[in-house]
Amino acid sequence: MEFNKIIAVTAKPGLYQVVSQSKNAIIVEALADKKRLAINTTQNVSLLENIAIYTYEEDMPLLDVFKAISAKTVGKEAISHKESGKKLEAFFLEILPNYDDERVYTSNIKKVIQWYNLLVKAGMDFTKIEAPAEENSEEVK
Repeated sequence: MEFNKIIAVTAKPGLYQVVSQSKNAIIVEALADKKRLAINTTQNVSLLENIAIYTYEEDMPLLDVFKAISAKTVGKEAISHKESGKKLEAFFLEILPNYDDERVYTSNIKKVIQWYNLLVKAGMDFTKIEAPAEENSEEVK
């Protein structure tokens, strides 16, 4: 399973792995039950690789947040996303002490923890994933 192929689909629970693409749809497989479905091009899709969490310094990529959670939980599942908001915020503060609590809501923290637990259940090992290489941002003149 490759982290750069994991997506979240608006209005659909869970996470999906991109299996294939066609002209009008993306074929995905649910991580939870391995069912495949077609996501048409009008639905909103977010690559987890492109999501970041607001901090007071710079935005932290979601992969780095997952790695921090993995280090704290020793690769096991984190607390349930159904815990109280105070417990979730306290847990997240341990993971990411400089997160911007004015722009990162409890609902965001719930989703991050829920996604992390789904990925761990699906067999994702965050110690073996490397961050994507930075692309050369120089403009060609």
